[in-house]
Amino acid sequence: MKDLAHQRCFNHVQREAVARCPQCRGYFCRECITEHDDRVICAGCLSKLVRKSALPRRTLTGLLHAMQCLLGVVLVWFFFYMIGEGLLSLPTSFHEGTLWEAKWWDEE
Repeated sequence: MKDLAHQRCFNHVQREAVARCPQCRGYFCRECITEHDDRVICAGCLSKLVRKSALPRRTLTGLLHAMQCLLGVVLVWFFFYMIGEGLLSLPTSFHEGTLWEAKWWDEE
């Protein structure tokens, strides 16, 4: 600890260092150091840690987007398939236009 008393901040030479980063082993003042996961760490090392933890999530995000796209395509296909099945289930007279010639609404 005696070594810390005579050190200056790596970023601010005029300020006295209050802590040493366990990652980069540099000395920093109160503004340059932060607490993360119950340990004191500098901003540069913290950004490296956050960047490393974000990379695996990014690959999963790409997979999630691909799955959402595939699900959307399948839903659109199913929607149009059901419309086609509905149209095919209509009687042939409806397709040929002869249904309207039957005048079924006038017959009693």
